[in-house]
Amino acid sequence: MKHFTIWIDADSCPTLVRNYVTKYAAKEKLTVNFVANKTITSKNEFPFNMIVCDAEKDAADNYILEHADESDLVITRDIVFADKLVSKKITCINDRGTTFSAENIKELLSERDFDFELAQIGLVQHYNEGYNKEKFAKFANCFDKTIHQLGK
Repeated sequence: MKHFTIWIDADSCPTLVRNYVTKYAAKEKLTVNFVANKTITSKNEFPFNMIVCDAEKDAADNYILEHADESDLVITRDIVFADKLVSKKITCINDRGTTFSAENIKELLSERDFDFELAQIGLVQHYNEGYNKEKFAKFANCFDKTIHQLGK
């Protein structure tokens, strides 16, 4: 397998995803970097680098953007950040099993903006729906497929 680095925008990444990625990366001898505004703890025995950025807005995103390259994989839920990564041709997925691409990023941004506008005028209530086995299964499938493509 070709070597590349996995970057995780770790502030909002579910523990299940972080553990799955680090276990897989240890098996394949890949580097994993958690990047966040605070230390992210993990009880698993698989290695990862913890990069703590300043508390300012987008500091973790900016760090990843400056250090990741086209051969790497970034995992983030932030669609605006994903747009920046896609424009730099960096492979990017989220923890729900979506691959961000040049073909879908503008539509996803538009949907995000529309949902935000509806929420601002009170037509839609956003709530934390949690992270379940179905969402994890979609992520794991997307991750495995993406890893296979990057490792060629």
